[in-house]
Amino acid sequence: MSHPYELGGETLWDAGYHSGRLYLSLARGAAELLELPTGLTPTSQGSCDIELPTFRAFVRGLYGAYSSVGNPVLRGLTRDLLITSLVLLERAEAPITLKPEHEEVLREERAVFTRSMG
Repeated sequence: MSHPYELGGETLWDAGYHSGRLYLSLARGAAELLELPTGLTPTSQGSCDIELPTFRAFVRGLYGAYSSVGNPVLRGLTRDLLITSLVLLERAEAPITLKPEHEEVLREERAVFTRSMG
């Protein structure tokens, strides 16, 4: 069973059921903290539609929190959600610009996530 993330009928990530649901739950929690909508809408078919401008704004907000937080626990909790979201934006051909020091640090992990996300 899967939980696909789709943009305009194209599957950006055919997530496993548990991975897909956990990602959505984490995104919702972060969105509540950031006071931003996610741009992610679950469908009755068990997938999740991505509304790109809203999702991109959410990921920018998430990146802003990641890059400005000094607390290592909060930064770590934000990191994997951010990396997954960056991969989705790359697949949608709508990446956000990262600061050079973050681009280098996150590049390897994004590559691992990209391969794991099929």
